Amino acid sequence: MKFHIRLALCLIASVLACSCSDRHKGPPVIGISLPTQREERWRRDGNRLSDEAVKRGFRVEMRISENNAATQEQQCRELIERKVDVLILAPHDAKAAAAIVNYANDRKVKVIAYDRLVLDSKPDFYVAFDNEKIGQMQGEYLASKVPAGSYVFLSGAPTDNNSGLLKKGAMKRLGPLVESGAIKVVVDKPVEDWSPEYAREIAEDALVATAGRIDAVLAPNDATAGAVIEALARYKLDGKVVVTGHDAELAAVWRLLRGTQGMTVLVDTRQLASAAIEAAADIIAGRQPHADGKINNGFMDVESRLLAPVLVTKENINATLIDTGYFNKEAVYGDKFELEL
Repeated sequence: MKFHIRLALCLIASVLACSCSDRHKGPPVIGISLPTQREERWRRDGNRLSDEAVKRGFRVEMRISENNAATQEQQCRELIERKVDVLILAPHDAKAAAAIVNYANDRKVKVIAYDRLVLDSKPDFYVAFDNEKIGQMQGEYLASKVPAGSYVFLSGAPTDNNSGLLKKGAMKRLGPLVESGAIKVVVDKPVEDWSPEYAREIAEDALVATAGRIDAVLAPNDATAGAVIEALARYKLDGKVVVTGHDAELAAVWRLLRGTQGMTVLVDTRQLASAAIEAAADIIAGRQPHADGKINNGFMDVESRLLAPVLVTKENINATLIDTGYFNKEAVYGDKFELEL
């Protein structure tokens, strides 16, 4: 609800603005383009980005593309034409979004790639968590729990550059076990658009094909993990098959407590949003944003800031999520969790 209210306010603000020239008489404007609000984590991203920008005295114009590359390009073109000072872009399609960056480059609008890298183009900066490290955490967790057995490998949307990074990280640990024959891969498929429904279908098909003989599932994020666990529950295998995740969504935390999901990874949206808005503030002020490295996007080495993810299991929920203020104790252990039991 809070996200929808903030989004509505952003849209109202853009309608009330009478012209591009008038906009520059006021505070700097940050355009934000997010791919979706389906997952909890993306709603958090929207909220955090808006809050951080307003806190620094910026105005915000936010658009949600609903996982549609053409819609995202159209929305971003409109933001660029409105002469936003900086565009923060989380691309739905890493390759298709190059057209957005090119359009911005031609019109001297700076672009920060947010969470997902834009390929084959010249973004000005990239802020994200270390996705290869996230995948490595997933792979190491599975290898420690199920060093031998039948596996289902799910990867994220083929259009998202992060999907390959997550899989690459996981295979650093799982690849040798596959090569040795300890792990038998019964299914290895991407999940189009990160769709939970499609992830559930893949899991159901795998369960039918193996007569329920699955030991572990490499699920790339919490939304797909939840869908997989729903499929496992129909075979009374939830809690028996080890399933990974990432995003530290509240529903996933509840699954950790119930024992149906083995792990998740905290990508603290507070840190990510703060880093992105800090970079935007630097760009607006004519400064170079703080980078800790460069990431090649197929066209150039992009100045980047990669944040550290945090492994979350049932055993460290309090230390990683509650003590840090990411969730309050009531949200994790309160009435809503009890209703889920």
